[in-house]
Amino acid sequence: MSQERERRKALVYHSKPKPGKIKVEPTKKHQTQRDLSLAYSPGVAYPCLEINQNPDDVYKYTSKSNLVAVISNGTAVLGLGDIGPLASKPVMEGKGLLFKIFADIDVFDIEVDTKDIDQFIQTVKNIAPTFGGINLEDIKAPEAFEIERRLVDELNIPVMHDDQHGTAIISGAALINALELAKKDIKKIKMVICGAGAAAISCAKMYVALGVKKDNIIMFDSKGPININRDNLSNEKKEFITKNINVKSLDDALNGADVFIGLSKADMMSVDMLKSMSENPIVFAMANPDPEINYKQAKRTREDLIIATGRSDHPNQVNNVLGFPFIFRGALDVRASKINEEMKMAAVYALAELAKEPVPENVNVAYGETKLIFGRDYIIPKPFDPRLISRVPLRVAKAAIDSGVARENIDNWERYERELESRLGNNNKIIRLLIAKAKQDPKKIVYVEADRLDVLKAAQIVYDEGIGIPILVGRKKRIKQLMIEIDFEHDLKIIDLSKKKAVSTIKRYAKQFLKLKKDKGMTLSQAEGLMRRRDYFGSMMVKLGEADALISGYSRSYPEVIKPVLKVIGKSEGVRKVAAANLMITSKGPIFLADTSININPKYNELGYIGILAAETAKMFGFDPVIAMLSYSNFGSSEHPMAKKVDRAVKFLRRSSPDLIVDGPVQSDFALNKLMLANKFEFSKLSGQKVNVLVFPNLDSANITYKVIKELDDAMSIGPIMMGMDKPVHILQLKASVDEIVNMSAIAVVDAQNRK
Repeated sequence: MSQERERRKALVYHSKPKPGKIKVEPTKKHQTQRDLSLAYSPGVAYPCLEINQNPDDVYKYTSKSNLVAVISNGTAVLGLGDIGPLASKPVMEGKGLLFKIFADIDVFDIEVDTKDIDQFIQTVKNIAPTFGGINLEDIKAPEAFEIERRLVDELNIPVMHDDQHGTAIISGAALINALELAKKDIKKIKMVICGAGAAAISCAKMYVALGVKKDNIIMFDSKGPININRDNLSNEKKEFITKNINVKSLDDALNGADVFIGLSKADMMSVDMLKSMSENPIVFAMANPDPEINYKQAKRTREDLIIATGRSDHPNQVNNVLGFPFIFRGALDVRASKINEEMKMAAVYALAELAKEPVPENVNVAYGETKLIFGRDYIIPKPFDPRLISRVPLRVAKAAIDSGVARENIDNWERYERELESRLGNNNKIIRLLIAKAKQDPKKIVYVEADRLDVLKAAQIVYDEGIGIPILVGRKKRIKQLMIEIDFEHDLKIIDLSKKKAVSTIKRYAKQFLKLKKDKGMTLSQAEGLMRRRDYFGSMMVKLGEADALISGYSRSYPEVIKPVLKVIGKSEGVRKVAAANLMITSKGPIFLADTSININPKYNELGYIGILAAETAKMFGFDPVIAMLSYSNFGSSEHPMAKKVDRAVKFLRRSSPDLIVDGPVQSDFALNKLMLANKFEFSKLSGQKVNVLVFPNLDSANITYKVIKELDDAMSIGPIMMGMDKPVHILQLKASVDEIVNMSAIAVVDAQNRK
């Protein structure tokens, strides 16, 4: 993708359909006059009076308890430097987005138009009563040090400059684990730090707190080593003056060094420097977007190397999103007056320990790994690890309480952990996981309605993002016109079945179709007629391996689309019944519903097969399936044939797949409420389990339910996901949105990957 096209794409993303990336939404009912009278006048007077009597009640009656300010003056933005407060706003909004999606923390971004330290500090102090915490961002050193220090001292809410401490916390966790793998004593290692800005100084302080000796650290800034011969050093740099005046360059310093910390710019470290380091060298080359030494080159140079970078396309990414959302989450939940060193250290050890635990399958799925395991290429958790939301905040909250800065105690830690797990940030990751997995190995996807604007837009996103390789079927002239409208630059295959160029392929497909079908009643001419229809043609491409997956159904009804797909591709070997499932991303977490689109009133054994297919689909997404077979009755309380059918389906499932966790017949509320189920039906195999697969007795109930959930819960629906087909084929809902088509494309790619 050209730089100009990337620029336009980013500008459209930030400007449409609404400018910006975050918005404010009401959290209370506001439909009636009664609601409004409680929200504002006269009802609002009562919480005001309560807060006036007891200031701490502001946490009880307002959003302060979950609201963080992301504040900057734009003097050190990303790699852009001093671009000012207005130009920094997109970055601050982006930070707010990360707070929300990873830890369910609301954010106001505040851009302050001053470089004067006193004015900046006073501004923040004046607005601080609004917030539960302050995240300082992109403020240049050395001013950033004084601003943070004074605000921490003068405010009674958590304040943290993430640019300083985020990298220190994440790399600190990585250092602990790297040293363990390298079998090195932290008190004896020789460390070289390339860079002396806010992040580098903070990292150095963190490493000293972890046990590195100051005398064993040599730090470099743009003028060379920071030693006793240097003058005009800031107070922060003076803290890391080395007495070793013999070291003149990075080459000298790295000879025999154990650890290299890079927080500077690309290509600062040469291959010869790396070769000169000690056995089992540790290199954290964290400059972005290009590290101090090329990752692949470094790995080729030293087989015993342990390396981390700031890039997501290499193992061991030092990513601040592993820290700041979860640290503030823990601080807010105990109303901490500050984020102290004990809390930061708690986050370090929580991350280090988490990397040593078995990795959930959905994380393996997301990163295309057979099995992530603690080792040289996995020393820190992945950003999409769903355990982060419960592990890190919990440890931070405990440290706040133990160190005396918490104003709210937590009596029940198990309940707090469950509350953290239910946070929004833990539920919406599945889309990002899915797309990340697809990008690992993109596949060829046939879009048989590529001359529809929304389908083409989705194909453009799939192509640009590296999710898949679109093959566009439709009217070529129309596709070309639409591409100009949406600025779709491409090198993609376009197939127009009305053109002479397609005739030879149509004839070839027709002959293959006759061989496959062995239908003596069909003529070659009839087969050619079918192959001139897009769904038949696209299905044949996939059947013959000339494409990996098919997406259809945007403009036609489900039955109309599925018929040619079943005729050409058919069921997988051993599959008795094709079915469909919808993955619902709800406020209570992801859940699979089946069969939502195909089987109107399945028999008991067919219902069992649907359960097996739904379980396999859940596994494809990295979930261990826990299946509730739904009915209007509970565990034999009714003798009606509908209830008995579900009961027989459960028994069938247990016989055919004894390893599955499945039970029923059970009503939906009991299936989804663990406490209710345990109290009433303790004997159930679902007792104490979190159900993530619901199998409905018929199409009516499944289809109605998923659409009700979608509208009432504002849940995202992914599907219908075709199950049991011989090849990856996925049929859209009529007039699916661009996002829904992109998500289905990612599913198609992951489906194809799994079959491979």
